[in-house]
Amino acid sequence: MIALLVAPATVAVAQTRAPAPLHLEGSAAPEPWTRYRGWNAARWDDYNTLARRDLTRPPGQEIEIATVTGDPKKGQELAFSRARGGGCLACHVMGTSSQETPGSFAPDLSEIGAAGRTDQWLFNYVYDARVYNPQTSMPPWGAHGFYTKGEVGDIVAFLKTLKAPATFKDALDDPQKRKQPVEDREALDPFVNPAAERIEVGAALAAKPVGNGKSCVSCHADAKAAFAGWATSMPRWEPRLNKVLGVEEFIYRHAKATLDVDWRMQSTANTDLSVYLHSLSNGREIRVDASSPEAKAAVARGKTLTETKIGQLNFACIDCHTQEHGALKWLRGQWLGEFRGQLDHFPTWRTSRGTGETWDVRKRFQWCAVQVRANELPPDAPEYGDLELYLKSLNQGLKLTAPNIRH
Repeated sequence: MIALLVAPATVAVAQTRAPAPLHLEGSAAPEPWTRYRGWNAARWDDYNTLARRDLTRPPGQEIEIATVTGDPKKGQELAFSRARGGGCLACHVMGTSSQETPGSFAPDLSEIGAAGRTDQWLFNYVYDARVYNPQTSMPPWGAHGFYTKGEVGDIVAFLKTLKAPATFKDALDDPQKRKQPVEDREALDPFVNPAAERIEVGAALAAKPVGNGKSCVSCHADAKAAFAGWATSMPRWEPRLNKVLGVEEFIYRHAKATLDVDWRMQSTANTDLSVYLHSLSNGREIRVDASSPEAKAAVARGKTLTETKIGQLNFACIDCHTQEHGALKWLRGQWLGEFRGQLDHFPTWRTSRGTGETWDVRKRFQWCAVQVRANELPPDAPEYGDLELYLKSLNQGLKLTAPNIRH
């Protein structure tokens, strides 16, 4: 089904071959694009996305206030509640023994009430910390509508009561003692990882006559030899589409052109084939090509996207996945990894939502957007291609292990 384009062992041969046929018209995503069933259905049209970075309103002026009045008890309830964007406890330790699984993403506030901060500073930092630091990782809780000014006053009143070091019920609640998670499950054991079952399903699909009566193996009889290493070199710049092309979009466009089937991105057939093709490169090092001027420009755009604040929470990728910000820290009970080490295990069986399912990396990008309350893009969006190529370039040299399993 897929021409030998970039497998490391066959690069010299691949360069002499004609480009693999691709269906070049239209979207590779389901049309019209709609958000996945079971995900947050809200829309956040007033806030930046990776495609529209001019929507979020800039911070206003610092609000002048002499003394904050509020209810500390209500403030604690708001700070500890997960109901509105995760709450303050997601990032901060906040003193009292009633806190459960606080994060270490941001500074410990257990003694903030004795730090000599003015009411005006505390109020504005909760309401919209961008007035002090435009690149802060602190969401603009008041300015972006999570809390009213009165509720911000309640939170500040609670903060002013925090004047003693933190206490914890157990080590699990203490982010400094909580053990870093280690993924040690047998990823390719179908009894452990349901995604591993899809390897055989994908292989069977590749051998099945479809559409025009042909199958993938009609052209690629020895898929294991043909595609050993292929997935480690994807995504790549595709001049015919004038954008970065990933494995899943390639599957759709090549199958449409050669087999006359409609295996759209995120469809079961597309994901199964992606799992199968990735598995044929397991144990090989990631080696994406970012040497052409066009690929270099795409990598630069991808890097810029990781620095772009999006959504109602006003987060950028770097806020969670670089050590300068939140990486290698806790967001409540979630450990935040660095960019390197994030793209060597996709497609991945995701268990964090209770009912597991196999995600390719583009679906992971979409989930991140929705989690920070930003409208996601269709999986074939050029922005996701640039982002994938940049992040994959940061994972150069890591060995592919797919499909894997993650919480």
